[in-house]
Amino acid sequence: MIEWVPLSHGVRPVPRPVGAPLVWAGAFSGALALVALLNGIVGVGRPGLALAVLSLLAALLGIWARFTAAPGTALLCWLSLNGFAVPPAGTLTWTGRRDAIWLACLLGAALVGTALARLAHARAAYRRLTTATGSERTEPGAGALDV
Repeated sequence: MIEWVPLSHGVRPVPRPVGAPLVWAGAFSGALALVALLNGIVGVGRPGLALAVLSLLAALLGIWARFTAAPGTALLCWLSLNGFAVPPAGTLTWTGRRDAIWLACLLGAALVGTALARLAHARAAYRRLTTATGSERTEPGAGALDV
């Protein structure tokens, strides 16, 4: 008779985040590619749409990054947004409040992506630990007080 045995026994470690330089390379190339794609499809002068797409990119990159990579990710996405999604293209400007809000949005998106990934990894690790140690409980309400 064949007995099925799982390949991995024991607790799996929490995935390690990717290094900041790799995340920043992804932010730089991804932001330039997305802004170029948006400029080709909808045209220059739609910074709100570009900000939304770049915020999504920052959040997705935050999933694999450390918290320390978030400021660099936000800055690189902002450079592409300010330099190529706002007319005149190719000119960096600082418009005070608007650019500060854009940087805050991009930084917040990167931090939210990183925080959500850390919470998901911690929850998965906790579930793996509790299912490994809680296997001796047979009924769902074992250990609870019955009132």
